Amino acid sequence: MSVNVNRSVSDQFYRYKMPRLIAKVEGKGNGIKTVIVNMVDVAKALNRPPTYPTKFFGCELGAQTQFDAKNDRYIVNGSHEANKLQDMLDGFIRKFVLCPECDNPETDLHINPKKQTIGNSCKACGYRGMLDTRHKLCTFILKNPPENDSGSVKKEKEKKNRKKDKENGSSGGDTGGHEGIDAPDAVDRDDEDEDWAEETTEEAQRRRMEEISEHAKNLTLSEDLEKTLEERVNLFYNFVKQKKEEGAIDTADREILSEAERLDVKAMGPLILSELLFDENIRDQIKKYKRHFLRFCNNNKKAQKYLLGGFECLVKLHQAQLLPRVAIVLKDLYDADLLEEDVILAWAEKVSKKYVSKELAKEIHAKAAPFVKWLKEAEEESEGSEEEEDEDENVEVVYSSSARELTVETVKPEKSDDKDEDDIDIDAI
Repeated sequence: MSVNVNRSVSDQFYRYKMPRLIAKVEGKGNGIKTVIVNMVDVAKALNRPPTYPTKFFGCELGAQTQFDAKNDRYIVNGSHEANKLQDMLDGFIRKFVLCPECDNPETDLHINPKKQTIGNSCKACGYRGMLDTRHKLCTFILKNPPENDSGSVKKEKEKKNRKKDKENGSSGGDTGGHEGIDAPDAVDRDDEDEDWAEETTEEAQRRRMEEISEHAKNLTLSEDLEKTLEERVNLFYNFVKQKKEEGAIDTADREILSEAERLDVKAMGPLILSELLFDENIRDQIKKYKRHFLRFCNNNKKAQKYLLGGFECLVKLHQAQLLPRVAIVLKDLYDADLLEEDVILAWAEKVSKKYVSKELAKEIHAKAAPFVKWLKEAEEESEGSEEEEDEDENVEVVYSSSARELTVETVKPEKSDDKDEDDIDIDAI
């Protein structure tokens, strides 16, 4: 019986199916173990090696795992019910199979051994990003990359070897000549022509181009991450700039975030966006591109610090227009939830010459002082209001029939007169 790969989807016509897990408990006592009988078929449906979900079960259950690829036996030590493992498999699918953008399972993993990162690309929507490598299974994946990824590495090595052989062959003199003479006898020219005729059809060309572009995406994913931070930032800058020049920037917020995550420069995103999307009309542009910045700055204090740095750079470029309006622009950023209170207050504590000169930084901080003061006072008022709320608990509204109006009286808590009780004369009762 098959089930939906994404079991949160109840559509019976959902096309991504997988076999239901079949578990068989073997052995007794300390030697008891659970064999996942159809793990190979399940893994094939998920496009992942069968060792990955098996190891995932081991990590989640704190149990040892065993793999016997020749006999298709994948074992988790201990006794475990099939339903429990099936529920656990849903967690593996969410973390390591489904695309975070479109929830489709048409994804591939790409390992970067140098940076110890795991990339994730989706064939359905084109998403490219990085996996969170904090799960214990990620260590196993990095040591045991999927076959499709390791295959691409082997192909590169084979390509280099062929290149070397070709160079050696071209300098081999007579040997190279003999190979050239024998080649026509070994190949049927008619067959070769037929092959080329098949491959030049329009459908074949389209299919080949899709394969090439998909392969190029995967190679680019791993190659770009090996570049320096400066090079990756420049790649991201050019990506955003291209979207702006194409007139597609307004609806490209998700693509921009995905590209930043792919290049591992998400925190620095607001610095680049500030340069490309803001000018002297920043107050209107904050409203226009709020969604773009929120994707980076929401609950990300590091990104918010880079946004403040980008704003300082913008003031430097448009000093006459923006320097007098520093406080009001900061309030706009604060009201748009792009900057948090504690980030602004921490920035105000120290004048930095990281983005602009010390002199200009001092001027910017001086202009920001009224807003910073307002923030601090608002914080103090909120603390004071909490104290007032505590006092309000002892206030009672009393209706006076003679005054025909409501009066407020402070009710003091009654104190029990323990002394009087202690002084009662028993004989007087």
